[in-house]
Amino acid sequence: MNSLFNSALKQSSAIRRDLDTFSQSPATSSPALQGQIAASLASLNRTVDDYSALSKKELIPEKQQKAFDRVKNFRDELGDYRSQFDKLRREREEAQSVHKSNELFGRRPHHTATPENPYDQPSQPSGYGSQGLGFGGGPQDAQREAHALREHSFFANTHTQLDDFLDRGRAVLTDLGEQREILKGTQRRLYSVANTLGVSGDTIRMVERRAKQDKWIFWGGVVVFFLFCWLVLHFLR
Repeated sequence: MNSLFNSALKQSSAIRRDLDTFSQSPATSSPALQGQIAASLASLNRTVDDYSALSKKELIPEKQQKAFDRVKNFRDELGDYRSQFDKLRREREEAQSVHKSNELFGRRPHHTATPENPYDQPSQPSGYGSQGLGFGGGPQDAQREAHALREHSFFANTHTQLDDFLDRGRAVLTDLGEQREILKGTQRRLYSVANTLGVSGDTIRMVERRAKQDKWIFWGGVVVFFLFCWLVLHFLR
């Protein structure tokens, strides 16, 4: 139980450092940092759950109450970390939205000629009659602006969804890595028990081959996942 407590302390400290880094520049932080924080939060939550489950089996009342207090403190910290993370992500999305909007309006060809009052007609050069666009091309400008805004909203939503997708993928990879370590520990214990019971060497070698196959399957899945993420980013860029 002490090992779980120490692991939770390390994970909590790492999350705090990452959130401090994120808070220094939310608008320019990388999606990789957000994915790392999301995966760390999920890992800390699992560690606290395991620690809570073990604390309920503690036979000494004083140690059990101490463990319950630690679990409560960890859950409070986890809630604060999640609230801070959500706030920083919203700040990042708002900052990026404002930045992209400024870039969009800065590229408008008639930006400087657009009047503050939409019903005011811009001055026209002499000799320019009622033919052509009698309102200085206003309807076309409005259509271009509306189309650009729709395109901007689409790409903003796409980037947000991709960030969420990558966060979930990193969390899944973290889970797979932890499960792999658990399976390796279980495998070592099974080998020890098998040797004690006198299981033949052929059976042990067969288990080892199966473990190697599972290892190749795991890393193959990792490669396919990152390749899929690259293809998605490449074609939506």
